[in-house]
Amino acid sequence: MRVLVACEYSGRVRRAFRALGHNAWSCDLLESEDDDEFHIQDDVLKHIKGNWDLLIAHPPCTHLAVSGARHFAAKKASGIQQEALEFVQKLMDAPVRLIALENPVSIISSRIRKPDQIIHPWQFGHGETKATCLWLKGLPKLAPTNIVSGRENRVHRMPPSPDRWKERSRTYQGIANAMAQQWGTE
Repeated sequence: MRVLVACEYSGRVRRAFRALGHNAWSCDLLESEDDDEFHIQDDVLKHIKGNWDLLIAHPPCTHLAVSGARHFAAKKASGIQQEALEFVQKLMDAPVRLIALENPVSIISSRIRKPDQIIHPWQFGHGETKATCLWLKGLPKLAPTNIVSGRENRVHRMPPSPDRWKERSRTYQGIANAMAQQWGTE
């Protein structure tokens, strides 16, 4: 299966698919953290019309997530929020048979459409809460693989730092593995 993982610099989802033998690539404006040859550092919209079987997109949530709602008026007035929504819509409309778009609880739900599923890391082996919405096209909902207790909201409680956004945006390995195992057979 040819898989494009959009807006992923960590390589976690790409590596999970490659470990199962898929031809998976990540694409992000940022360079890959793992310096892998299967990462394209570029605008994903330039590469989305390739011959992909599956697109898993993680668009930046900075201007979309409801956790930043106090800034929405300024973002709306500047047009930056609309640009972010248009980018999301382009990813959702990509000419790819199977699509999963991932984002936290955000205005995508009210401005484009409601998510097909909301998952948490604790359903996939990580003792944490972090509501993650999935908008799906041609894919089944992810089935939990390892429900754990000890649920903590670690991501929300992270102290301010220059790399906080990077830490918050990484896909949990258990979720990446579930995506590869469950969607890699579609």
